[in-house]
Formats: sequence, structure tokens, C-alpha cells
Amino acid sequence: MSAYTTEIDVRFRDIDAMHHVNNAVYSTYLEQARSAYFDDVVGRTLDRTPSVLASLSIDFLAPVELDHGSVEVALEVPELGTSSIPMEYEIRTPDGLAAEAETVQVLYDTDAEESMPIPDDWRAAIESYHDL
Repeated sequence: MSAYTTEIDVRFRDIDAMHHVNNAVYSTYLEQARSAYFDDVVGRTLDRTPSVLASLSIDFLAPVELDHGSVEVALEVPELGTSSIPMEYEIRTPDGLAAEAETVQVLYDTDAEESMPIPDDWRAAIESYHDL
């Protein structure tokens, strides 16, 4: 399985009173990685992708600090559903693994108010990238 990776700057605004990245910011890092992934792998920006975030789970393993400068987010798609795209993530600093996370993105038809199948060209691009 091939992981997609992207680097995200740690910003001063990400830091909380404990002097490390606030837990809520980790989900923003995941969203930034997901957005880059859709743009680079699927060929669509996330804001033009008819989808919703159906689930999110994060295990915090080590703090991310401002002096890390950036984090690397690795994203893998272990399988595809009919309309769902499960994603597994690792957030890494120069010191090592900071968090592991999982999300499920579901393609959604807002007019019909129901999930919709992953288009064949998206499925082919994702399967090819991750050797599914």
C-alpha cells in the first residue's frame, strides 16, 4: 500500500496554553492532508467534491510543538466502499509519530439527500495510487 504524504507548517496560532498544538488542530491537519490528496490523486479540490466526513478518530501519541516547524501527514486508503473512502493517517514530527487517525469520507448527493457511488475514474485513480 502506498502512502500519500504532505507537509504542513505548524503555525503559532496552533499552539495552546500548554505550549503544544491544540488537540482540535490535529483534525485541521487531517483535513489539509485530505484536501491535498483529493487534489493530487483524484484531480478535484475537496471543496468541489460532493462528500461529507462521516467519522473521525484520533489517537494522540506525542505532543507537536511550534519548534517542530512542520508535520508530515501520511494518508493511506486501505479499501474502498461503494460510496465511502476510509482513510488512515499518521502525523509525524522530526521526533517521531505524534498521532494516528482514521476518517471515513462518504460521497453524498445533496439533491437526493443520500450517498452516491464513487465515480469510476476516482475509484481507478485511488486504487492505482494505493495498489488496491
